Formats: sequence, structure tokens, C-alpha cells
Amino acid sequence: MEESMYAINSLKSMEVIDVNSGTKLGYIKDFKIDCDGYKIISILLPNQNVSWFNRNNIIEIPWSKVVKIGVDVILVEGEEIIENNKE
Repeated sequence: MEESMYAINSLKSMEVIDVNSGTKLGYIKDFKIDCDGYKIISILLPNQNVSWFNRNNIIEIPWSKVVKIGVDVILVEGEEIIENNKE
């Protein structure tokens, strides 16, 4: 992915979409950041499939899976992330 500068607030307002299936994964809730290297490690999304017995209410997507950041969406390779959250 090409190097660009984005404000964190503008990234949080963009919808995250799986580039392969077109599935809408949601909006960014938080980030994991490497403070020493000044880089984002992963993005955290709220899990859409929350139940009483499911404690995993956060989806973590490694920054390496981000394919493209557009004007109002972030495209990610999230096939295995979608499959893991269906279980």
C-alpha cells in the first residue's frame, strides 16, 4: 500500500469492507499502535455477531491486511476474519 497521511478521526469514520466478498465489516472502534515505530499494528472493529455467550466482541485486523484507503471506505483482505467470526 502506498504511503499516505490520514487523521485518526477521519479513519474512524470510514467503513471497513472486505475486498474479496464485499462484506461490510463495520467502522473502526480503536487501533493498536506501535508507539516506538509510530505505526498502526492493527485496527479493531466491534463484532457484529454478539451473543450472550460470545465474549469475543472485538475483531482485530492486522494493518498488513489493509489493501486500500479510499475517500470514505477502507478495503481489507478479510476472508479468514469473516470465517473465524462465524464460528
